[in-house]
Amino acid sequence: MALEKMTSAYSDILERIEAAMTATRAVFARFTPGAIQTEYKIGHDPVTEADRAVDALLRQNLLRDGEGWLSEETVDNPSRLERERVWIVDPLDGTREFVKGLPEFCVSIGFVENGVPVAGGIYNPASEETFLGAVDSGVLYNGRPVRCSQRSTLDGALILASRSEVKRSEWKAFENGPFKVQAMGSVAYKLALVSAGLADITFTLTPKNEWDVVAGAALVKSAGGFVSTLEKTELTANRRDPLLSGLLASGPLLKNPLLALVDPHIQVTEQSR
Repeated sequence: MALEKMTSAYSDILERIEAAMTATRAVFARFTPGAIQTEYKIGHDPVTEADRAVDALLRQNLLRDGEGWLSEETVDNPSRLERERVWIVDPLDGTREFVKGLPEFCVSIGFVENGVPVAGGIYNPASEETFLGAVDSGVLYNGRPVRCSQRSTLDGALILASRSEVKRSEWKAFENGPFKVQAMGSVAYKLALVSAGLADITFTLTPKNEWDVVAGAALVKSAGGFVSTLEKTELTANRRDPLLSGLLASGPLLKNPLLALVDPHIQVTEQSR
């Protein structure tokens, strides 16, 4: 992946992320997207044997003594709150797409230092796309340095929307803008595409967990982009309650147009903080 192109204080972390993403290829080779047995968790979220197998592999490859762990597929251990350095991962973001055989799912690996997302890796095994980066070194897309879109207006912008949110008609207000809205699965994958300049904007105005967005947010920041919570604050992670109200992300010059677009539609409840 040409890690030699990256000079970073997080070189060891990036090497671990790269090795872990590479190792997941053997796991995914055991499964056929669209033809896999599926169970459903409380809340009707799907989970498969692949989710659990990748989770175990990531934990084995990433975690070291003294580091914390937060994963969608691991029972939460509050001891992570006492750790300065914490892994926040989603072994398979976009399980619905994986189950349906749509190539919009990924492994999402985020690394947090003192609550700040500082490094991340995202791997889409269906498209063989790999995104890797840290805040002090930039982002590699399939081994090539990239940065966020430098577009400055919404005219002609590509905005990636959640397929499930579109189905629930939550994007009706954005249908007739001067931009293209493309529905897609996996919020982590959408954030990765923004980090590589392959899309201009993505946002969700509905709650997401830290494991959904931390890796992607780290990549967007590392690629020079804009990331914000719906409360217009920096994303902080490794909180006791990992549920976020939502997230905004774009190229750096689209910050103000994006905020102007979504501000009238943001509803932050006390529960979502």
